[in-house]
Amino acid sequence: MNEKNPHWGTSLDSFLGEDGIREAARTKATTRVVAWQLSQEMERQGITKAKLAELMHTSRAQVDRILKAQGNVTIETLQRAASLVGRELRLELI
Repeated sequence: MNEKNPHWGTSLDSFLGEDGIREAARTKATTRVVAWQLSQEMERQGITKAKLAELMHTSRAQVDRILKAQGNVTIETLQRAASLVGRELRLELI
């Protein structure tokens, strides 16, 4: 119980890097933020999940997956959804 934790005092970024999952965690976090922003814009405009599904020519279940950032949500899908609510998805290298 008195063993020293080897990760104590390290940053989350370095911890994730040591475990080799930094990029996967960043990707998931970015997708979740975009999905949240999309849902906020839908709410602001009064667009339902069913309406977005209709506009996207897809199922309501697929819109649920997009908004929950579950599964393999592509950049193309996020761009299309953003466009349909009058927004633009921007990606950049920094």
